[in-house]
Amino acid sequence: MGDRGFGRLPRARYESELRRLQIELVRLQEWVRAEGRRLVVVFEGRDAAGKGGAIKRVTECLNPRIARIVALPVPTERERTQWYFQRYAAQLPAAGEIVLFDRSWYNRAGVERVMGFCTEEEHQRFLLQCPVFERMLVEDGILLRKYWFSVSDAEQEQRFRRRLSDPARRWKISAMDLESITRWEAYSQAKDEMFARTDVPGAPWYVVEADDKRAARINMIAHLLSTVPYGDVRLPELRLPPRPAPTGYERPPRQLQTYVPDHAASLLAPDRGRAHAAGAAPGSEARGEGAHG
Repeated sequence: MGDRGFGRLPRARYESELRRLQIELVRLQEWVRAEGRRLVVVFEGRDAAGKGGAIKRVTECLNPRIARIVALPVPTERERTQWYFQRYAAQLPAAGEIVLFDRSWYNRAGVERVMGFCTEEEHQRFLLQCPVFERMLVEDGILLRKYWFSVSDAEQEQRFRRRLSDPARRWKISAMDLESITRWEAYSQAKDEMFARTDVPGAPWYVVEADDKRAARINMIAHLLSTVPYGDVRLPELRLPPRPAPTGYERPPRQLQTYVPDHAASLLAPDRGRAHAAGAAPGSEARGEGAHG
């Protein structure tokens, strides 16, 4: 929990503030689109630190044609022969776009360094080139924000245990994730060196205390909004047109179309039975009349 000095953020307050911040993110998106700006947000941190959850809340209300998530897989054999930053540069935004990197070029300073997937020479070359690469992005007008989600060892272990026992989240954990427990200090040392070499003016690191996931999401989004000079964009006024009068169209018989089975009705079956026993008309509690297409 770091030095926050109080308990976890209550759900009601979290949801209320998240809603407000997500509306602001939509305003930010419209400003990026209208002004032709380019925004890159890098999400890094320990395994199970909450990066994915934060990204989900950032993009939840945004237009996926404007704001997109980049989570690159393991490089192909061809990509391994390219300049290290090449495949990441290909994902950078054009005018009016936002790109959120769910892990990024910093893989080389973290997992590749600790797990031995790169040589010491490659690691040192990365630490030399990375500040130059990022300075080039910033000088070209890209708004670059880098967030490190920090989680304690105890909290990380709890989240790993929950993932192992939850069928819906089992895919989020791998043998390599579990190995990070035994290499905790090695990852700490790699992170410290990475910060020392890449926390630079123009592209600083921002640390997000992430033991409380709700607080981490709120803090990260609020900070992002505070660092971008977005403003209101005048949107075109839109009004629903009046629905025209029927012209004689007749829908084909329903039996000519194949419908998805009404699985939801089976979940409501006990409720329907009680409603019918109370005298309600069949179907009156479920659907209204109207045209469907």
